Amino acid sequence: MSTALSHGAPNTAPARRRAAGPVLGAATVATALMAGVFFSFDVAVIPGLRRGDDRTFIGAMQNINVAIENPVFFLAFFGALVLTGVAAFQQRRLGRRAVSGWVLASFALYVVALLVTMGGNIPLNDELAKAGDPARIADPAAVRDTFENTWIALNIVRTTACTVAVGCLSRALSLHGRGEAAAGSR
Repeated sequence: MSTALSHGAPNTAPARRRAAGPVLGAATVATALMAGVFFSFDVAVIPGLRRGDDRTFIGAMQNINVAIENPVFFLAFFGALVLTGVAAFQQRRLGRRAVSGWVLASFALYVVALLVTMGGNIPLNDELAKAGDPARIADPAAVRDTFENTWIALNIVRTTACTVAVGCLSRALSLHGRGEAAAGSR
């Protein structure tokens, strides 16, 4: 019997194990939501906007960049990072090295997506906003050209990083579930 149990302290290990699964699941969902946001730009939003003229493209992207700054987006955007970090800590604390390794890999991939977003996509969005009203831009083709291809390439990087991160978290969930099944059969 452990020292903690022999002195009357409650055993918190089962509570920690029970909390670890939902946190890992929430991290997976939040990261998948972000992968989906980025993926939707790759396969629908940008291809749709590319069909329009330069002023339409610029105006639409300016509007999207304003609209996306909302509490629901930020909850998923930062929640994926925080939840994945907490999940990694929990799994490591539970001594589940295989699970924590997959969660840490996901965390690292999501950090890549955040760095690409903050170091690349957001500065491009800011430059596009500074261009002003699309109807008054003297050379909208040049503004679009400066923005479009680089932004798309960066978005593909963050889509890929987030998608692989979801795969890593899915593997972690699978391993976590096997561990729970083994613990429950004891």
